Amino acid sequence: MSAFMLDKRLAADSEPVAVTGLCELRLMRDSRWPWLLLVPRRPDIAELFELTPLDQVMLTFETNMVASALKQTTGATKINVGALGNMVRQLHVHVIARFEGDANWPGPVWGHGTAQPYEPGEMRRFIESLREALSP
Repeated sequence: MSAFMLDKRLAADSEPVAVTGLCELRLMRDSRWPWLLLVPRRPDIAELFELTPLDQVMLTFETNMVASALKQTTGATKINVGALGNMVRQLHVHVIARFEGDANWPGPVWGHGTAQPYEPGEMRRFIESLREALSP
């Protein structure tokens, strides 16, 4: 059995936030939307149904936990959750805070415009606030 390795594109496009029971939690490097990724730390998994039943339950629990923390941290109008995998096959779940009037509201975030980097220190502060919201 091979070891878990994060896809190179996910690593290049995101910053580590935390490790949950199952997943690596990462923040996308695009300040237009508070956009998190949950990546199950299981090798060679592309689809939800490829996870064990216990891992499926854990992923659902962790997705809900992260979505709640993101809503609490940002005060978002809506939290979008999706697992597409068309560009990056490694299973990952997007958890995105959306606001009325944000870039491309109410349309999807995928393929819209060019990513805008966070201002210096802004990403670090946001990651710290997420970690605080996730801690018991």
